Amino acid sequence: MSVASETIDWFTDPANWSGDYGVPNRIVQHLGYTAVTVAIAAALAIPIGLWIGHTGRLRGLAVVFSGALRALPTLGVVTYLGLFTGVNLTATVVALVVLAVPPLLAGAYSGLESVERQTIDAARAMGMTEWQILTKVEVPLALPIIVGGLRSATLQVVATATVAAYVGPGGLGRFLIDGLAVRDTPQVIAGSLLVIALALLLDALFVAVQRVAIHGHPAVQPSRS
Repeated sequence: MSVASETIDWFTDPANWSGDYGVPNRIVQHLGYTAVTVAIAAALAIPIGLWIGHTGRLRGLAVVFSGALRALPTLGVVTYLGLFTGVNLTATVVALVVLAVPPLLAGAYSGLESVERQTIDAARAMGMTEWQILTKVEVPLALPIIVGGLRSATLQVVATATVAAYVGPGGLGRFLIDGLAVRDTPQVIAGSLLVIALALLLDALFVAVQRVAIHGHPAVQPSRS
């Protein structure tokens, strides 16, 4: 029997679709890690990125900082933190937040930088405060690029969240880790396909959101910062 047919058998086995170790529950866990991670990273990175984009201050530092975070090996960070926190999700979430911050930060300040200066000057000439300019002019016009940063961060986290299985109890990564441990190739392939399918589904969702944002402000082009 070929690996392909064995993988199909794995997908058609009802035992793999029920219980705590079934595909639906693993997907929910994986999405949970992703949602928590992106929410924390967005709360940290987007306000800072908006401030940098609006004021123009510390942009060079932000670029260097983002580059440094991108260079960190996620699995190494997970393992290092796991030594101190034990076998739980804390290390994984922290490592994934580190991964998600750079695209969110870049998307925020790049989005505001894409707004034409004439538009901002016109808003100031009308007597708008800096807060009004940020919230009513810059952010709406920059929204497609900000969503692009969110899209990039989410896809990176979904793909890398498989490392949650290394120090955590669940997620789609368990199919890969457990399958490798017992040399169950069909299970490893099935886990990989599930991660890919989930990433493609989320990507399609963000594409739709970006199109809505672009339709409202066609002059602003999307970005996957």
